[in-house]
Amino acid sequence: MLGFSPFKKHANKFNYIPRYYDPEEERRAQRRAELRGERPEDAGREYVPGQYVRTARTARAARREAERSARSKRRFGLLLTGIVVLLLFFVAIYPRVTAMMRQGEASSAVPAAAGHRVSSSDLDQSGISDVEWQQMPITVVPNDYEGR
Repeated sequence: MLGFSPFKKHANKFNYIPRYYDPEEERRAQRRAELRGERPEDAGREYVPGQYVRTARTARAARREAERSARSKRRFGLLLTGIVVLLLFFVAIYPRVTAMMRQGEASSAVPAAAGHRVSSSDLDQSGISDVEWQQMPITVVPNDYEGR
């Protein structure tokens, strides 16, 4: 006999596959339906062409917007931290560094002045360093050699 038979073909084999309630499987099916753009209230309706594409697009846009807002919050935090560090530098560290440098200049300038050799005339420039020579004032003398 071909086709339907009321008798079992195999002694211990059922003609149906028993189905058990699996909550995980049901959650997966519900998630797949959401990703396809189906909602529980749309269960009886027909699929609208482009529904999956529109749902995926809106989900992607929402995810990107969330990422963008998180990134902007992170940037704002970095900027705020940088401003606080900069203010801390100018308020606490910079004055101390400048005071130390001034103190170092004052302590090194005193021995240099004590060891300075006074020249016998203004034209004698032996023993004067280039820096001291550049810092010396210029003396303007009248031009007498033309005989005016």
